[in-house]
Amino acid sequence: MKLPPHFLFKQNDLLLKLLIFILCSCSSNKNKLCCNNHQFATPAVSTSSSFSLNYLSLKQLQLEGYLNFDNLEHAAKDFGNRCHFLPLAVLYPKSVSDISSTIKLIFEMGSKTGITVAARGHGHSLEGQSQAYQGLVISMESLQTPAMKFKTGEVPYVDVSAGELWINILHESLKLGIAPKSWTDYIHLTVGGTLSNAGISGQAFRHGPQINNVQQLEVVTGKGEVITCSEEKNADLFHGVLGGLGQFGIITRARIALETAPKQVKWIRVLYSDFAIFSNDQEHLISTQDTFDYIEGFVIINQTGLLNSWRSSFNRKDSVLASNFSSEGRVLFCLEVAKYFNPEDTDSIDQNIDILLSKLNFMRSTLFLSEVSYVEFLDRVHVSEMELQEKGLWDVPHPWLNLLIPKSRILEFAQEVFGKILTDTSNGPLLIYPVNKSKWRKGTSMVTPDEDVFYLIAFLSSAMPSSTGSDGLRHILAQNKRILNFCEKINIGMKQYLPNYKTQEEWKDHFGPQWIPFARRKSTYDPLAMLAPGQRIFRRAEACEQQ
Repeated sequence: MKLPPHFLFKQNDLLLKLLIFILCSCSSNKNKLCCNNHQFATPAVSTSSSFSLNYLSLKQLQLEGYLNFDNLEHAAKDFGNRCHFLPLAVLYPKSVSDISSTIKLIFEMGSKTGITVAARGHGHSLEGQSQAYQGLVISMESLQTPAMKFKTGEVPYVDVSAGELWINILHESLKLGIAPKSWTDYIHLTVGGTLSNAGISGQAFRHGPQINNVQQLEVVTGKGEVITCSEEKNADLFHGVLGGLGQFGIITRARIALETAPKQVKWIRVLYSDFAIFSNDQEHLISTQDTFDYIEGFVIINQTGLLNSWRSSFNRKDSVLASNFSSEGRVLFCLEVAKYFNPEDTDSIDQNIDILLSKLNFMRSTLFLSEVSYVEFLDRVHVSEMELQEKGLWDVPHPWLNLLIPKSRILEFAQEVFGKILTDTSNGPLLIYPVNKSKWRKGTSMVTPDEDVFYLIAFLSSAMPSSTGSDGLRHILAQNKRILNFCEKINIGMKQYLPNYKTQEEWKDHFGPQWIPFARRKSTYDPLAMLAPGQRIFRRAEACEQQ
């Protein structure tokens, strides 16, 4: 007999003792978990006796928030919708001390327990990175105190809980006429979640990713210590946690740099049929001082109805009809740019945009322009999310693949992948845009290609239900594998963003020379390797055996 991890003990003490006696008397096999056809060994928590010990240990904690041992299915799910690992419990913290005391208890138990701990923000991970099988998941969105604290003036910033959503920071900061400098395309994500990865979007060429715009962090390490860190204080932990995939500590608070916020946005899309011309224009725009405020792009392969759908949200700026343009049977490249402004500056902004566009080599009859509010522009992806949710098409598997390709190899990559390996983009957007690494903070855990300029290429596929019954997920995964195999075969110098590897050898190859300091930080700040088990970099069982 073995009770499931989400069993809720609601009975009296006598029954509880009886159940624990039965659990401890039972034997169990070392289980395997399946995540998209890949097998992973379970962590050290594999016996019924360990389960009961962990349950009783956690129950003794005195918390301002609470622990839930029931209704755990949501913590075994993420946006990727491919990995589903039930935890033992979910912690809903009201204070940082709730997180600290819980982790400290698990750390002090040492080899007596193999429990792991995962911080879960808005659950937007792709491969179970925010899950902890038979471990503890911390619901970071519950950590909302103390409230946001803004500092205005010449160098404005906001102190904010790591469980806060970026969309909420946007709304509150705009009341003061200020806002963060760098964003992600989707802003219904937690601060701690994006800072644990990097946070890249179309502003990164100018301001760097979100980890570039953090002045200070509060972190709970794998020992339960609460440490404030910055460039000047505890800098090793500060740099390690930024882009550190949750391996060295749980971010509980962050100080985010702000700037004066605009009110309106000129949002522009233009098309190219030649990749070399398209990429040259993108690289030109990110290298000049007078340029747009946001620069991205995407690839359109064998897709119908593209321009007709654009007309519903984009007003034509020129008088030439674009109805003759279709990507059906073709590969097209879209440059997407934006210019921020205030209403009183409309005339000068229009003149500036005309000058910038005159230096580009896009197909002139494909220029689409829309004027929206700053909030509407930054929250644009959420509109699509709501539409897909209404159709029941949001909660599907998302086998995304995010790559960083060095500038010197981007043409070679494009020639092989766009139109050959990938023959259509009907499964979801394919983003592509360059960033300038010289603008990025040095010394963080974020891994990038060696060159100063590299491209982010994001295959944002969704495995939609098929009326034909074909296995769309399997097809997309096979396609992703072909792309990765191509990069490896020609040694293109690629790095994965939001990386997902199955073995430590693969992780060592990913980090390269950064592996040694990465592993050192792990042993320093999380010696039991209890944090972020879903990344599958270090195994908690091995750490326990070494105690």
